[in-house]
Amino acid sequence: MLDSTGQTFERGTHQWVSFHDVDGTTWMFDLTFLTSNWTCIYGQGCQGTVADPAVGAVQGCCSHGAYMIDNDDMDHVLEQAGRLTAEQWQHRTDVSTKDDIFVIDEEGDSMTRRVDGACIFLNRPEWNTGAGCALHYGAVANDEIPLTWKPSACWQLPFRLEELLDSANNSTFIVRPWYRGDWGEGGYEFPWWCTDDPAPLIGETAVYRSLRDELIALVGNEPYNRLATYIETNFTPASQTTRPDASVPVAAPRRRPSSEKDPPRS
Repeated sequence: MLDSTGQTFERGTHQWVSFHDVDGTTWMFDLTFLTSNWTCIYGQGCQGTVADPAVGAVQGCCSHGAYMIDNDDMDHVLEQAGRLTAEQWQHRTDVSTKDDIFVIDEEGDSMTRRVDGACIFLNRPEWNTGAGCALHYGAVANDEIPLTWKPSACWQLPFRLEELLDSANNSTFIVRPWYRGDWGEGGYEFPWWCTDDPAPLIGETAVYRSLRDELIALVGNEPYNRLATYIETNFTPASQTTRPDASVPVAAPRRRPSSEKDPPRS
């Protein structure tokens, strides 16, 4: 959302709320972002993250491939890829082994292979499904939550989860959106990034509700419910209705340590 100075999320003044767990863990949430009507505009004007704005390519943030956070993440993606049909996945016929899906970059990190300039799981506009992630389509076709099929780096967008440790080894987890600066100098080379542009502020539901499944998978039910209760007691966010149900069958939290340099990319 734009603040009173007309600036975007990254440069504007933000409101935060924090909660303390009985085990000493502190949770900090960016209320400005979570109560805004930001929404992913993939296929609806998203300019992507390549050198020049590329709305027509419909690649979104899938141009770079998805980095795996660990071996479990890779095994999970392999398992879900095996469930995809040739109709659901445009590049299914390009894959016969694990090495056809993943590559190792110059720094030794595992990531999904790129085909014709984008992630191997990205179906192009001309495909029968239309443009979009094949893993997403597969999950929907099986009546499952898409985040339970995708690489951790992909479903966590637009959220960044950072962990800070104090002198007593207590953790503070900070939940906020990704910004250009999170990539270092390279982030400022993007021609466009969705959380520091007003274009995605067109959603009908506040972020904490529209991305409820992702938040619960990231932080767990208890911190999420405390957040939702606080917001619904103190704010009137976009299209707020009733308090969400606490129970949702999503993957266990897969936290990306703040020390890892690579942001979630799909």
